[in-house]
Amino acid sequence: MSTYHPLSEAEAIEIARTIEGVFEPGAELVSREIGDGNLNLVFHISDPAAGSSIILKQALPYAKVVGESWPLTLDRARIESEALILEGQLAPGLVPNVYLYDQDLALTIMEDLSDHVIMRQGLMNSGRYPLFAEHISTFLAQTLFFTSDLGHNQQEKKLRTSGFINPELCKITEDLIFDHPYTDADTNSFDPAIRDEAEALWNDGALHLEVALLREKFLTHSQALLHGDLHTGSIFITPESTKVIDPEFAYYGPMGFDIGAVIANLFLNFASREGWDKTAAEREEYQAYLLQTVKDVLEKFEAKFLALWNEQGVDRLAGSAPGYKENYMQRLLQDTIGFAGCKMVRRIVGLAHVADIDKIQDAAVRERAQRLALRIGKTLITSNRSFTSVNQLIDAVQTANAAVKA
Repeated sequence: MSTYHPLSEAEAIEIARTIEGVFEPGAELVSREIGDGNLNLVFHISDPAAGSSIILKQALPYAKVVGESWPLTLDRARIESEALILEGQLAPGLVPNVYLYDQDLALTIMEDLSDHVIMRQGLMNSGRYPLFAEHISTFLAQTLFFTSDLGHNQQEKKLRTSGFINPELCKITEDLIFDHPYTDADTNSFDPAIRDEAEALWNDGALHLEVALLREKFLTHSQALLHGDLHTGSIFITPESTKVIDPEFAYYGPMGFDIGAVIANLFLNFASREGWDKTAAEREEYQAYLLQTVKDVLEKFEAKFLALWNEQGVDRLAGSAPGYKENYMQRLLQDTIGFAGCKMVRRIVGLAHVADIDKIQDAAVRERAQRLALRIGKTLITSNRSFTSVNQLIDAVQTANAAVKA
């Protein structure tokens, strides 16, 4: 018989006391429920006197953003815990330390990162993170390469895949990113001011073809173990540190989906800058910083991934066939760009938006940001198979920006 029930703050405190090496016996602990996400309860338990703290994250049996009418599997807590542990092994220091996973309570207890900020908020506040590209490119290269057929024994990979079958959360992605924005779905949510943009999405056959091709890859290409939801709200950051959190959407899928999620969220912040910068000069300077960050992430990822392939590749033919690596990396870049476009479009007309744009107070400025994000997103989707370089991608974003400003 299951003992699962949503925890109270008092229960969370008592569980936190059982974790060795965090709190002194008898310490006066304080709980704060900080779950501002869409799916979970999150408790911050601390001993203010000693300055020690810990995070308890409990999966709910439904989507918190909707309510009990949208049931969800609790097994996602196991998937998240196992993914975090594996990512910590493959990319040390780039995820929080996991202290305990309790299957009965669907509960993961992990390192507190309160000395970091959520990257989305940091970008909204015009933060600069000089090591982010270095850190996230390492995370992506290490986790994707060593869970792929290029860097992992292929029979062992097949066995490991079974532990990350994640149909319910994949279904969320399949619907909300690769289907609903392109039809008049009940889940869609957008400002009435951009209804013309939404209707254009519903009727754009050329766009639908590219989305269908990308959806097919999401459904069928088990390239590597993905984080599955790698946006700037799933990254804690300081100028010196980067920590990836929340891999409950983890599953074996196309690598470009994770990489694309990162750059899509940088582009969404790019589109939002009029709402956050005081002057045009400040806006242009920060947009240049964001574009340089995208360029650095993609170029560093490629260099690190190829270095791993050259030094530790396990597939003879993939490593020796003339032109194969170049072909693989070009297809991966194109996938990355296409998936980034899908992530951007979804965040403007779909169920869950981003604070970068939604929290812009001026309605006209917010509308311009939404239209710019959609223009960039649609460009990345419709042209993804023609891109051959990172510079071409940056040029496309700058062209879209100039067109909206004009």
